[in-house]
Amino acid sequence: MRKKIIKSYDYALVLAPLILSLFGIIMIYSSSMVVAVDKYEGTPDLFFIKQLKWFLLGIFVYIFTLVFPYKIYKKLLKPIFFGAPLLLGLVLLFGKATNNAQSWLNFGGIGFQPAEFMKLGVIIYLAGVFSNKQSYIKKFLPAFGPPLLFIFFIFFLVYKQPDLGTGLLILAISGLIIICSGIRIKHLSRLALVAVIGAFLLYPLLTEEQLNRFAAAYNPFDEEIAESDGYQLINSYIAIANGGVTGEGLGKSIQKFGYLPEPHTDFIMSIISEELGIFGVGFVLFMLAFIVWKGFSTAIKINDPFGSLMAIGISGMIGIQSFVNLGAITGLLPITGVPLPFVSYGGSSLLLLMISMGILNNIAMFSRFHQLTIDK
Repeated sequence: MRKKIIKSYDYALVLAPLILSLFGIIMIYSSSMVVAVDKYEGTPDLFFIKQLKWFLLGIFVYIFTLVFPYKIYKKLLKPIFFGAPLLLGLVLLFGKATNNAQSWLNFGGIGFQPAEFMKLGVIIYLAGVFSNKQSYIKKFLPAFGPPLLFIFFIFFLVYKQPDLGTGLLILAISGLIIICSGIRIKHLSRLALVAVIGAFLLYPLLTEEQLNRFAAAYNPFDEEIAESDGYQLINSYIAIANGGVTGEGLGKSIQKFGYLPEPHTDFIMSIISEELGIFGVGFVLFMLAFIVWKGFSTAIKINDPFGSLMAIGISGMIGIQSFVNLGAITGLLPITGVPLPFVSYGGSSLLLLMISMGILNNIAMFSRFHQLTIDK
């Protein structure tokens, strides 16, 4: 039976992330070759080689998670509840600081960002908790007390790194899962009140740099901002304008020559727009939208609350993260350092996405196998 289930995997959920990741690796090479030499004193293919290694490891973990029944993750609720805050605490105590954020842990010379993996941890935990609470979700405190406490601690510890972008992303994913869990309207209003109160309490805690990023998104051309927090956004605008419809051609970006800082990370879409024009941007948007659609389609089809909420969380993570990234490079949202899924440089991000896609495809496998069994 297990072989029959494995044969039911979704080819589209294999090909789409692989194709988009390979495209991302090409664009990482194109966008990073200058900064790799000038800033990091390496070879032009420095970040290309690193991302390629993470991609190959990502294929391995994709296959590994693909063959494990997704329901096994339901046994991880307690380890996640206690282990996730502990891991983030270790980051604050022993983590490596990079770009004014203490968000890295090193094991055996290999660095990774635990905050990235918290997104999947939160998805698994909330999906498990609320799939178990379908019978008594009418009561607010028993149903929402422990999960809200967990979410608060995770957000607080990520925010303290500081990594406001990932923290807010975790809150958004959590909200999506809770809304889709069968919550009653009166409980939704209470949660909305909690969110509003939380926003008011968070505002005084924002640093001057974080507040300036909000101001830069509103008007990056302001004299006091243009040379500091607005600089990156202005050069993103220039890159997008340079690209126009057809683009300057692969490898022919001007903004990557020291004008747009770290162009291979969260602003890689600006370089894609400059080099490949609207066609390159359209390809990335289509692939991301397709993956998100496949995920939500899987969530609707599977007859299991845990699998459905997991699929919603993973799809929502990719969709929300894409929106936040694209909003930042166009000035619709403040710059938060959130990478573009599958495309931006980053080993932790790519590894998380490959693990998540393996789990999502496993959910789709069980859904398709169940449907084939019914049809027979």
